[in-house]
Amino acid sequence: MNISLIGAGLMGQALSEHLLAQHQTLTIFNRSPNKVAKLQQRGALVATSAQEALAASEFCLLMLSDYDAIISVLDTITPPSFKDKFIIQMGTIAPDESRQLAKRISQHQGRYLECPVLGSLPEARTGTLILMAGGSEEDYQTALPLLNIIGKAPQHIGNIGQGSTVKLAMNQLIAGLTSSFALSLSLVEKEGIETEQFMKIVRDSALYAPTFDKKLDRMLQRDFANPNFPTKHLAKDTHLFLAVAKRLGLETCALEGIAQLLDKTLEQGLADTDYSAIYAGVSKAE
Repeated sequence: MNISLIGAGLMGQALSEHLLAQHQTLTIFNRSPNKVAKLQQRGALVATSAQEALAASEFCLLMLSDYDAIISVLDTITPPSFKDKFIIQMGTIAPDESRQLAKRISQHQGRYLECPVLGSLPEARTGTLILMAGGSEEDYQTALPLLNIIGKAPQHIGNIGQGSTVKLAMNQLIAGLTSSFALSLSLVEKEGIETEQFMKIVRDSALYAPTFDKKLDRMLQRDFANPNFPTKHLAKDTHLFLAVAKRLGLETCALEGIAQLLDKTLEQGLADTDYSAIYAGVSKAE
């Protein structure tokens, strides 16, 4: 199938590598052209504009960082160009933002499906991302052959906005689990307790989550380079969750503290590092 991908950041590049490995015809547009040179060497076609990428595609994947970035790209595309085009939005945005995108694209006779993903670079490169689709059943079924290439057992959550909601809920868990583990680990370290003894107790308990072991070495070594998911994106998603939850009348005081901790981490110049750098924020906070 002919696929275009707009946004060649970390996840966009990793997903592009997988699609090319699956022998898909892929056209890429990125506002910073230097990020697509290696993908072009692997066989990707490079568009000089978002409109050119959309025109070349059967499905157009949006892998952009936030709603503002999506709008800035869509604003460069002439309205008639959306007609009969199928756009799949895969980033983390608010439910109402996704609904606004759907309305805009449908007004121009295009088709829209939200399908945010859970997973990081290894999962993107191996086609094992967790996919949470929101949209009509018809649009979901149309996109399903492509979604089956991108992820394992894609799920149709419901209407537009509901896939985005589940994605925000999952990223809130990432923030909560990681910050909580960082705080406990920091306490144990400062009291001179053997880390492995502590981890054995954690692993044997109902409190254990696999992400603890995934981030343990990074925290112990203070090595937050080469991120799969940068701290700045987790901070953005946490603030986005807070805004949505407050509009729905949820009590968010616990998450507000985590958001402050993430902001402290960013202030240390760790925006582009792995989100396990929240451990540095914990140490700073003490």
